[in-house]
Amino acid sequence: MTKSALFSVRQQEPCPQCGADLVIRTGKRGPFLGCSHYPECDYVRPLRNQADGHIIKILEGKFCPQCQAELALRQGRFGMFIGCSRYPECDHTEQIDKPDETAIGCPQCLEGHLVQRRSRYGKTFHSCDRYPECQFVINAKPVAGVCPACGYPLLIEKKTAQGAKHFCASKQCGKPVTAEKSE
Repeated sequence: MTKSALFSVRQQEPCPQCGADLVIRTGKRGPFLGCSHYPECDYVRPLRNQADGHIIKILEGKFCPQCQAELALRQGRFGMFIGCSRYPECDHTEQIDKPDETAIGCPQCLEGHLVQRRSRYGKTFHSCDRYPECQFVINAKPVAGVCPACGYPLLIEKKTAQGAKHFCASKQCGKPVTAEKSE
């Protein structure tokens, strides 16, 4: 079935402006209901009636640190999050999955630690927790160890056809590290 056939399925609901059938259409912001007599009639309505950040579930026994109201699991445009049930009076929010802090020190500034973060496109990366003072970023999973070839204080783990292997995290070196040398 083609994509256009999926979105041209007729609804039983008539258009409130002209009385014609409403059909599901798609636009740059996603699917919506629109009048079948477009462009003569320009009636449109979003498929989702709920506003951004609508409540999915009230978290019983968990209270907002700002106003002491109950916290709620909410769905927003960037995914699920925990927020105050009294929004918009109280704007307290929390992440569901906080970044994982590793015990691995930052090889660039030698003061911070690497933390797991997520980009706006959903990709996972590791960066220094002292950002913006230190802007060290690595896309692969960091592993504690020292490269025997160049002495760089960080290794990365990459998945290959033979299994997971460790490599030097330095862009200048990047050599594979055998299991005996990494210990």
